[in-house]
Amino acid sequence: MTSAQIRKVIAAGMIGNVLEWYDFAIYGYFASAIGRQFFPHEDPVAQLLSAFGVFALGYLMRPVGGALVGHIGDRFGRRGALTFSVTAMAIPTFLIGVLPGYSTLGLLAPAVLILLRMVQGLSVGGEYTSSMVFLVEHAPEGRRGLMGALAASGAGVGTLLGSAMGAGFAASMSASALEVWGWRIPFLLGLLVGIAGYFLRRHVLDTMPMKPRKRVPIVETLQDHWRIVLGFAGLSIFNAVGFYVGFVYLVSWLQTADGIPPARALEINSFSMTIILAVVVAAGFLSDRFGRKPLLLAPVILGFFGAVPLFWLMNNRSELLAQIGQLGLVLIVGLYGGAQPAVLVEGAPAQVRCTAVALGYNICFGVIGGSTPLAATWLVERTGNEIAPAFLIMAAAAVAFFTILRFRETYRAPFAGDTSSAARIYA
Repeated sequence: MTSAQIRKVIAAGMIGNVLEWYDFAIYGYFASAIGRQFFPHEDPVAQLLSAFGVFALGYLMRPVGGALVGHIGDRFGRRGALTFSVTAMAIPTFLIGVLPGYSTLGLLAPAVLILLRMVQGLSVGGEYTSSMVFLVEHAPEGRRGLMGALAASGAGVGTLLGSAMGAGFAASMSASALEVWGWRIPFLLGLLVGIAGYFLRRHVLDTMPMKPRKRVPIVETLQDHWRIVLGFAGLSIFNAVGFYVGFVYLVSWLQTADGIPPARALEINSFSMTIILAVVVAAGFLSDRFGRKPLLLAPVILGFFGAVPLFWLMNNRSELLAQIGQLGLVLIVGLYGGAQPAVLVEGAPAQVRCTAVALGYNICFGVIGGSTPLAATWLVERTGNEIAPAFLIMAAAAVAFFTILRFRETYRAPFAGDTSSAARIYA
């Protein structure tokens, strides 16, 4: 491919992730306002739990969406899967922005909100993994790690965009206006990104399945490659917990635990998300030079031993120390997230690559990642210990560490992707 074609492939692969994580970021950042609009509880903690509960419910749809979009990608090509997923994210994002609250619709308001989040969960289940497969499959020789990291950086760009958007509105609007209607504007603006993504992907280069099949992709995956799927899930747990504790839940935590104003908490997060983009891309580049496993093992070890000190550092009213603590999480999560995509794609059989990666990744993110903000909120409330979320990161690091040891190094392996070679990658 020419350099112009590669740039087009990168843009098409990243734009859906930008929209996906933009939406989930602004939902997480405005969870308190959404809770008060749609869940009429007098207790602020109960409202936050309800809002994050809907957040988690959307994520529980990810395995279903992964199977659906993965089927499209393995059966009809990557372009169809990517076009479907970006459309299924853009429309519900816009509709959340115009959905009346409980005071207008009563119980119908939270019911419709839940339905829209479930549709978005379907989209999320296939978007990231399909774009990951698409970019790694189109990677120049010796650059699969870097191209996979670009898929992950699309998530960072979207999260950064959502964080910056939230910070901008929080700084420019009164608290009452932001509470009543200001939080809706970022959801409405997400439609523009979705339209751009749809038209960009309609004309993108496609990769079709390399072999005809007699079984549908999900059946073949679960019958022949279920061990690889479980390995992918174990590999994804640290990324899931680390990201959602460190960059979604932490925005609310800084406000409730440290008393940092919402606008300042969003600014801290926005700066950290800017830095994590560089860390993710650097991790992908380094994994092409030194291997995937060193770039995975180092951050899980750092996460296990560093989570408590970092939360202790952040658990005070100093905004500077809060920023330094979150930058520590940036290094840990960024290194891991940048190296992981290439490992997943390289380890999956070609004929069911979209499905296998989507199932393994989304089983973990759907069940564990989506419920992490809810679990962290409950854990702090239950124990009274503000640094309790650090223990979630430590537990995830332990699981990921032993899973990584079972994977074999793939950065110099031929990218054939047939059944036998994929089976040898995870022992």
